[in-house]
Amino acid sequence: MTPQKRKPRTRPVPNVTGIDAYAPAEIAVLIERAGVAKARMPLDKLLMLGLLAGAFIAFGAAFYTLAITGSTLGEGPTRLLGGAAFSLGLVLVVVAGAELFTGNNLIVMAWADGDVSGGELLRNWVASYISNAIGAMVIALLVFYSGAFDSGDLRLMAIVIAETKMNLAPIDAFMRGVLCNALVCLAVWLSYASHRVSGKILAIMLPVTAFVALGFEHSVANFYLIPLGIMQGAAGGTVSFIANIVPVTLGNIVGGAGCVALVYWVIYRRKD
Repeated sequence: MTPQKRKPRTRPVPNVTGIDAYAPAEIAVLIERAGVAKARMPLDKLLMLGLLAGAFIAFGAAFYTLAITGSTLGEGPTRLLGGAAFSLGLVLVVVAGAELFTGNNLIVMAWADGDVSGGELLRNWVASYISNAIGAMVIALLVFYSGAFDSGDLRLMAIVIAETKMNLAPIDAFMRGVLCNALVCLAVWLSYASHRVSGKILAIMLPVTAFVALGFEHSVANFYLIPLGIMQGAAGGTVSFIANIVPVTLGNIVGGAGCVALVYWVIYRRKD
């Protein structure tokens, strides 16, 4: 037998730029591929991951409430601290894995390219939204019955947060929902740029901290914050809760699907 020739070993071309992130055009491709997979995920798996996402966002909201309670740093620094704490929720969603309705607004890119049907898109949105809401409200119940927020200051802060949200005018709630999910979807977009967990976490934290500090509205978080506040004694009920959730949800869709997904689809994926 004649010995086989060994193939020459080729070394990878060194990255002289020092930048290992995916370029925006590459991120668009990755998000479209992920959108197809999300839209065609088995329903039982989608619902379970949706429950986890609602719980994860609720954990972030609970951490946010604790972080700002009793703060003497001043309004700006306190909001900044609270936003950093709240980012725990989206970090868990992206890194641990879950299906979040607001982030799934990016599936619109795959829909616009014709890779996903309108029915598949709506199926994902409805299933993730309902399961997110249930997951967040279950955590609100568990926190309430755990007694963790029964101390005077924490209980009062939970009430103030809920009443502030329920007293928003519908147009204010809608516009804050638009701005919120533009930043949330940008956080998800940026997380796709990184190859490393540390990079994903940093990319998520900055936009999420910004939307919380600026007082914008996230529908899934409100499924935790408002019910918990009502259970703790906040003035308001189901009608006031719905009056917040409906415009915030519509605003989230416009901000994520319209202001981020469709804009980037036009820039990077539309066929000339």
